[in-house]
Amino acid sequence: MFLEVIQASYINDFKVSLTFNDGVEMTIDLENELKGSAFTSLKDKEKFKKFAIVYNTIEWENGADFAPEYLYEIGKKQNN
Repeated sequence: MFLEVIQASYINDFKVSLTFNDGVEMTIDLENELKGSAFTSLKDKEKFKKFAIVYNTIEWENGADFAPEYLYEIGKKQNN
């Protein structure tokens, strides 16, 4: 199955709630994942909040995104 984010919402700080096309829902804290120049501006919570689902994952206004498989793996680790 090709993994896709089908629903996403901002919770607080750097946490997002994601629903994947396999029915799994999870809350993911991305604070420690904002590494590299593409994510520098997203350390500002007001900018972090402004994401949308583009294609099959969440993407921010500056074009930064994470692969849905990566988000899924982070979520599995954090929610166990």
